[in-house]
Amino acid sequence: MAKTTKRTQVRSVLGALYDKGAQRLDRTVGWHRLPTPLGVLVLIGLRSALRKRNLYDTSGQPATDLPPISGPSEENHTVRTADGTYNDLDDPRMGMAGSRFGRNVPIDRTHPEPRSQLLSPSPRLVSRALLTRDEFIPATSVNALVAAWLQFMIRDWFSHGKSPKDDPWEIPLPVDDPWPERPMRIMRTRPDPTAPPGSTLPPTYANTETHWWDASQIYGSTPEHQKFVRTGQDGKLRIAGNGLPAMPDDPDQDPRRVPGFWLGLLMMQTLFTLEHNAICDRLRAEYPNWSDEEIYQRARLINAALIAKIHTVEWTPAVISHPTTKLALRANWWGIAGERVHRRFGRISGSEIISGIPGSDTDHHGVPYALTEEFVAVYRMHPLVPDEFDLRAASDDQSLTSATMRNLAGAGAVDVALRLGLTDLLYSFGTAHPGLVTLHNFPRFLQEFQRPDGKLQDLAATDILRSRELGVPRYNEFRRLLRLAPAANFADLTDNAQWASEIEAVYDGDIERVDLTVGMYAERRPKGFAFSDTAFRIFILMASRRLNSDRFLTTAYTPAVYTKAGLDWIDDNTMASVLLRHYPALRHALDSVPNAFTPWTRPKG
Repeated sequence: MAKTTKRTQVRSVLGALYDKGAQRLDRTVGWHRLPTPLGVLVLIGLRSALRKRNLYDTSGQPATDLPPISGPSEENHTVRTADGTYNDLDDPRMGMAGSRFGRNVPIDRTHPEPRSQLLSPSPRLVSRALLTRDEFIPATSVNALVAAWLQFMIRDWFSHGKSPKDDPWEIPLPVDDPWPERPMRIMRTRPDPTAPPGSTLPPTYANTETHWWDASQIYGSTPEHQKFVRTGQDGKLRIAGNGLPAMPDDPDQDPRRVPGFWLGLLMMQTLFTLEHNAICDRLRAEYPNWSDEEIYQRARLINAALIAKIHTVEWTPAVISHPTTKLALRANWWGIAGERVHRRFGRISGSEIISGIPGSDTDHHGVPYALTEEFVAVYRMHPLVPDEFDLRAASDDQSLTSATMRNLAGAGAVDVALRLGLTDLLYSFGTAHPGLVTLHNFPRFLQEFQRPDGKLQDLAATDILRSRELGVPRYNEFRRLLRLAPAANFADLTDNAQWASEIEAVYDGDIERVDLTVGMYAERRPKGFAFSDTAFRIFILMASRRLNSDRFLTTAYTPAVYTKAGLDWIDDNTMASVLLRHYPALRHALDSVPNAFTPWTRPKG
C-alpha cells in the first residue's frame, strides 16, 4: 500500500511539472508555433491543467423543485433515456434535461455586474460600431456546411429556454439609431426554475436540453417528442411524403416557429433522420427478430456516436485547420496510435491518449458533468452565417436563384427545400464559403432579425448582453482565469490598428471592459483557425469532456451495447459517405475532397 501511495505521489508531482512546463511553453512560444509533435504534447498538458482548474460544479448549490426522474431499470444499462437520466448510473440526474449549466471559471467570479455596468457600453453600440458586416469576410478554407452543422449541434447541446415576457432589459438608444422602438428591449434569460429564492450565491441557469451528445435535436428530450418522430415500425423515424422530417400539427411544437430554424438546420436534420433509417435497415438485416424498440434504441446510439465522431475528426479540424489541432483532435477519437491501428487491432491500451476516448473508462475528472456557460459563450459564432446565398445546380453548377437569409429562415426554409431539392441545396452550401468569425462580419439579417412571434431582435447586441447577464467574465479576466496573458492595451489585443482604435473608442479607453466576444473576434488567430485561440481553450477542455463523461461513448461503447455492426458503421462512415448514401448525385463534387466541410469540387467546363 505504501509503495502504491508513493507511486501515486510521484505521478502526481511529475504530472504537475508536465502541466507547468506545457503552460510555460505555451505562454512563451505558443503551442501553434511549435513543431507538431511538441505542440500536441503541450496541448495534452494544457488540457490536464484545465481539467484540474477550470471545472466547477453548480449542481451542488441549494435547489428546489428538481425535475422528476423515473426509477432505475435494466434498460438503463444499454439505452439512452429521452431526458438524459441514468447516463451515470450512480448519479442519475447528471446531465439530464432541466439540469444546470456548470462553469469553467470559479463560481464566485460569476456574479452579474451591477446594472449600470452591465449595460456599459451599450450592447447596441457594440453591435453597430464593432460587429456590423460592412462587407462579407469569407472563411475560404471551409464551406458553408460548417455553419449549418454548428446550428445542428447547438440544437442538441443547449438551450436556456423561453425568456419571461415581462421585465426585459431596456437599452437606451441615441437619436441617430434607426431601431424602430425606444428603448431597445432584450428579453432576459429564463431564471433557473430549481434555484431557491433569496440566495446570495451567483445565479444559476438550467438547460432545457440534455447535456449529453445524444442527438436530441433529432429524437427530442421528452417521451412525447420521441413518440411523435417514430413510425413504430422497424425502429424508423418519420419522413413525410415530401422527403423532409414530419412536422407536428401543433403550432407550439412546429420547429418552423422556433427562433433559429433555417435551411441549414433543416438539411442536417433531414440528412441524419435518413441516416437513422439506413442504420435501421442494416440492423434489421443483421437481427431479423428484433423488435421496433430494440432497433430504434440501437440505431439512435449508433447515429449519435457517428455525429460525435464527425464533429470530432472532421468538422472541428476543418474550422481549426492547424497541423497540431488536426492531429490532436483525431487523437481524441483514435488516440495517438491512430485510425489504422484502431481498425486493425482495436484498442491497444486503456489510455485515452494512446487509444482514444471512445471505449476508455468514464471519467468526470472530479466534477459532475454539465455543459458550461463559458462553453455556450464561445460557441456564439453567428459570423459564420452569410447574408446571401447563390443556390446552384449540382449537375452543372448553373445558378438557380439567389436567396437571402430572410428567405431561408422559418417557413421559408421548407419552401426552398421543396422547390429546389436537397441535392442542389447541399451542393450550394458545399461550394460556398461561410463567414470568418471576426469583427465587422456579423450577419446584417441577424441584427434586424424578425422572430416568428413578430418581435424584432438584434442578435449581435443580444450576444453581448447574454455573456454579461450570465456572469461570463469579460475578455481580459476570462483570459486570466484560463492562465492566458491579458491584453495589455488595445494595440496588444489586435494587430489591426483601425480595429484597435475603434474598440478603444467604444470602451472609453478601458481595456478591462472589452467584452469576451469582441476580444475573441479581434485577436490574432493561429494559422488555419476560423475562430480565436481564446475560444479554443474551452474547446480543449470541453471537446474531450463531452466524450470522457458519457458512458455510452466510454465504458458502454462496446459490441454488447452497440452491436458489432453498429461499431463498424461508426468506423466506416464519414460526413461524405453519409451525404453520398442519401444524395448520390453529389459524388462528382465530393470524390476528390478529403473533408466534406472543405470546399467541394465544381464541375469543369
